[in-house]
Amino acid sequence: MSVTQSLRIAMSALGANKLRTALTMLGIIIGVSAVISLMSIGRGAQATVTSRIQSMGTNLLFIRPNFTQQGGVRTGQGSAPTLTIGDADALVMPGRAPAVALVAPEVQNFGQIIYTNQNYNSRILGVTPEYSDVRNVKVASGEFLESIHVEGRAPVAVLGATVAQNLFAGADPIGQRVKISAGGRTGVNFRVIGVLEAKGGTGFANQDDQVMVPITTFQNRLFAQRTPRGAQNVSTINIQVVDESLMKTAIEQIGEVLREEHRVAQDDFIVQSQEDFLAVANQITGVMTILLGSIAGISLVVGGIGIMNIMLVSVTERTREIGIRKAVGARRRDILSQFLTEAVVVSVVGGGIGVALGMAFAQIISTIDMNGQRLQTLVAADAIVLAFGVSAAIGLFFGIYPAARAARLNPIEALRYE
Repeated sequence: MSVTQSLRIAMSALGANKLRTALTMLGIIIGVSAVISLMSIGRGAQATVTSRIQSMGTNLLFIRPNFTQQGGVRTGQGSAPTLTIGDADALVMPGRAPAVALVAPEVQNFGQIIYTNQNYNSRILGVTPEYSDVRNVKVASGEFLESIHVEGRAPVAVLGATVAQNLFAGADPIGQRVKISAGGRTGVNFRVIGVLEAKGGTGFANQDDQVMVPITTFQNRLFAQRTPRGAQNVSTINIQVVDESLMKTAIEQIGEVLREEHRVAQDDFIVQSQEDFLAVANQITGVMTILLGSIAGISLVVGGIGIMNIMLVSVTERTREIGIRKAVGARRRDILSQFLTEAVVVSVVGGGIGVALGMAFAQIISTIDMNGQRLQTLVAADAIVLAFGVSAAIGLFFGIYPAARAARLNPIEALRYE
């Protein structure tokens, strides 16, 4: 029996019981559409996190304090107050770290921002003017911090988009005064000079939920922490490397400079790259995508079991038909291919419909607004091929047993069957 004949007979048999065929396909349709739509959510989340991390800047390195050890007890990374503004200045001295393009130290703490009867808790950052270039920070209105603000310890602030919206509710905050309380200091007045462009969260921190002030103002008016040698501490030194190809060289040069500055045998600092954060984020979202796809894949298996069940019923109902076909010369492989073709047709057609519905669901999901943000979805070609291929394979796998059972029927007993 040719493939064309098998398809024609299969379509005829399936068309004889349209409702049963449609219900059998439903399991495959649901499974394939669920796999595609859920994997699109995972891929979309991965793309969103990646783009937002990259929006922080390019060719970035982050220097943070390392652990401390007291009485044989080691504390966590970042607990050693060892970095200073002097370290940042040393890294940009001519000839000391040629691979370093820009340096932007920062200090941070959480604090309360008050404007009239409105108050909001946010992250307070003390930064330098170079921070805007290193971390790709742009203002939507007003201006960013300048050298004169840092040198004069000016009480000025640049608000993140979320902070500005919560405190001023759409009104222009430029020129207004807010009170900031942090690190035990209460009610320090700051004049708002700028509002940052909205960038969204990265999974590690919301770049819109922060307030930036001059680093010297932060250290002298809000919160000061000192190193063991008495210098004022900074929490992070942000580095922009001259070129991406020089990242490894820059890390080596930074290490040499800081070891010389700190005069230590063991590094009391750690250097992390932007790629480190990106790799962690991609690993997390990749696991989430696989988990979502696996959960949805269970429904495909259930759909395959439904195909097997219906095919077994079909074999029982068509026992006399099988006997007649064998009596007039049909071989076992003809019967086998006929029922296998029916199972595969059900799964392939159901898979095709499921692909179309899955893409449609992904498009609908991307229009849903969740707390002011849309859930991005990304339908990838490999997800479509995977879902469709698995649905066809499931139809073939679960159709083998009913087809083999039909092929093994004794024609005489089949003809006697009522």
